[in-house]
Amino acid sequence: MYPLSHVTCGIVIKSSLSQNQVIRIPAGQAFRLDLPHFLKSFGPTMDNTLEQQLRIRQLVENWAVWRDAGLWDQFRTVWHEDGVMMATWFQGPFEEFIRVTIEGWNKGVSILHFLGGSSIEVQGTRAIAQTKMTISQRGPVEGVMCDVVCTGRFYDFFEQRQGRWGLVHRQPIYEKDRIDPIDPAAKLALDAQALAQFPEGYRHLAYIQTRIGYQVKMDMPQLKGPIVQDLYRRGADWLAGKALER
Repeated sequence: MYPLSHVTCGIVIKSSLSQNQVIRIPAGQAFRLDLPHFLKSFGPTMDNTLEQQLRIRQLVENWAVWRDAGLWDQFRTVWHEDGVMMATWFQGPFEEFIRVTIEGWNKGVSILHFLGGSSIEVQGTRAIAQTKMTISQRGPVEGVMCDVVCTGRFYDFFEQRQGRWGLVHRQPIYEKDRIDPIDPAAKLALDAQALAQFPEGYRHLAYIQTRIGYQVKMDMPQLKGPIVQDLYRRGADWLAGKALER
């Protein structure tokens, strides 16, 4: 993303590729940004690129809010019809992802998401978006109610078709995770041998998911290694106009 503005002590400083401007706003006074006019000040190329990045970021945010709220009709609008969702416990078309998520909800499975910053690269009608995120799953582990939190990134393949951006493929990157009993006084004893068999980046997430009956994919991208490097290559190929490798 290109830098937009920093607001400190009542002063808004705008940075661009070709100029620096300072807009002075009285401290404590509300500031309303006219985004279309603001973007045009950067020139037509900056205007279009940033507009597409903002549209894609909105889809990323909508995915998290609508999925976690179970707003499935809205959730479907984030995707293109051939969209595929990859996760530790599921890999397949997004419509099937909706179905199995609802099934899990009905069985008491609780998985929520929280988003951080994004880096979005746009090339024509294609884009790759990387967004920092956490996956939080609550459930019983060895008889103790726990929260498992996994930190990582959503690595998203987007495409603009007939003027509409949509998600074609989502591949999470699992960087690290942890497990905590909800009751801090509770004693949690994990099966060390079982835990060690899972990939380091999502070890505790896999532990809780297998304990409730899911089959976990063992070769998902992590922070480092050849699998995540191959994902980056696939992303570069996608931006270069090549066919998507699923």
